Amino acid sequence: MSFDALLFLSFGGPEGPEDVRPFLENVTRGRGVPPERLDEVAEHYHHFGGVSPINRLNRDLISALESELAAAGLELPVYFGNRNWHPMVEDTVARMADDGVRRALVFATSAWGGYSGCKQYHEDIARARAAVGERAPELVKLRQFYDHPLFVAANADAVRRAFAELGPEVRDEARLVFTAHSVPLRADDMEGADGRPQWYSRQVAEASRLVAEEAGLDTHDVVWQSRSGPPQVPWLEPDVVDHVEELHDKGTRAVVVAPIGFVSDHLEVIWDLDNEARDKAAELGMGFARADTAGTDPRFPKMITELIAEHVSGQAPRKLSLLAAAGCSANGEPCAPGCC
Repeated sequence: MSFDALLFLSFGGPEGPEDVRPFLENVTRGRGVPPERLDEVAEHYHHFGGVSPINRLNRDLISALESELAAAGLELPVYFGNRNWHPMVEDTVARMADDGVRRALVFATSAWGGYSGCKQYHEDIARARAAVGERAPELVKLRQFYDHPLFVAANADAVRRAFAELGPEVRDEARLVFTAHSVPLRADDMEGADGRPQWYSRQVAEASRLVAEEAGLDTHDVVWQSRSGPPQVPWLEPDVVDHVEELHDKGTRAVVVAPIGFVSDHLEVIWDLDNEARDKAAELGMGFARADTAGTDPRFPKMITELIAEHVSGQAPRKLSLLAAAGCSANGEPCAPGCC
């Protein structure tokens, strides 16, 4: 199949103090998040000058990806668009149309199924195309990649480096804890095409298992972070900070936290983990290390190039998990019935 370009589609983040509140309102629109919760999260951003690292990291990743595409002989210009902040995906797709793009692949910076990780990106694509109208290019989303060997290897090496940061007196006793963004239970409990629930949490658990196995570790935990909904709505638990405290109560002397749910250092990573979880560990006298996110690893743009080659040259998909065959959308095909 012939494609003219690649749309790099991400979440977005503020790049100055004046962006913070409008950005958060975009993120939470229609979700019933209390204003006081927005005020609280806004302070997290202002702690870092009102700037999220995500747009900068995405631009760095796009630059690395462009080099990989050139090395692979894939002549695809890369366009950058976001769901929640500039450059907005609607504006980017309009620019693609102005440039004569008729058919493009879409890489979304989420490894996962579920609503926020997959279906909402399909909605972003549809909304952008509708905004542009008849001139809009056809857009084909690349598949989920939580079990791609390069994604797993990048995360496994990050875990190894994090363990190496700990002092030798606690390193062998440290507990590996994987974390991902929490979602409401109702968003995770919908039945999949095979009648089994929890696409998102199942995929996070499977990726965590694969990474721990690749890193040579026999035990690990999967926990959650960054919940933002009304307190009366149940979300995935346990929370990472609560879990650090629980591990301490059980006699664990150190913890390695791996933010497997995030491709780049979202503000949630640097606040919830590098501040709150680290501070809790310090308060309890525990060793603490945080693994890098996979997006800065040179294998990550190589993985994206492989995902593109599946479409452009018919390269066989590389997957490590049987969950990938369980019904979620793959290779740009429509979502399977009941997937998310």
